[in-house]
Amino acid sequence: MTGPGTARPRRILAVCLGNHCRSPLAAAVLARLGGSAVEARSAGIRDKWAGRPAHPAMIAAAAARGYDLTGHRGVHLSPDMLDWADVVLAMDHANHASLHQLADLRAFRKVALYLGNRDVPDPFGQDEAAFAACAGIIEAGAARHLP
Repeated sequence: MTGPGTARPRRILAVCLGNHCRSPLAAAVLARLGGSAVEARSAGIRDKWAGRPAHPAMIAAAAARGYDLTGHRGVHLSPDMLDWADVVLAMDHANHASLHQLADLRAFRKVALYLGNRDVPDPFGQDEAAFAACAGIIEAGAARHLP
């Protein structure tokens, strides 16, 4: 709860194509590592996975690192979500470009790549090792966004 003398948590929105693999885990990692200083959410550019659980292989890769994605349900990106966020983190250059096309001037300034100038590789359609590697990359990259 915020009040006089307390700062509002930093609001971070992680975005990938479908909100099915990368961004759900990024939000979970950011929320845990950021503690009370961070409020993290995730969304997808496309609505294909809206309302559906995270990819089973990402649920397993997340669980192996101590994160629970079983309650995740995909969310389609909305203008309200862009307004809510203090920073919007794209998982790759393609999502970054899409966000810049969707964002108004205020939101445009909030958009950044999760890994600075590199993509978080999309494991969709690959084996479990790709999901595990992706989970490691997401976890390792989180610190740069935490207060």
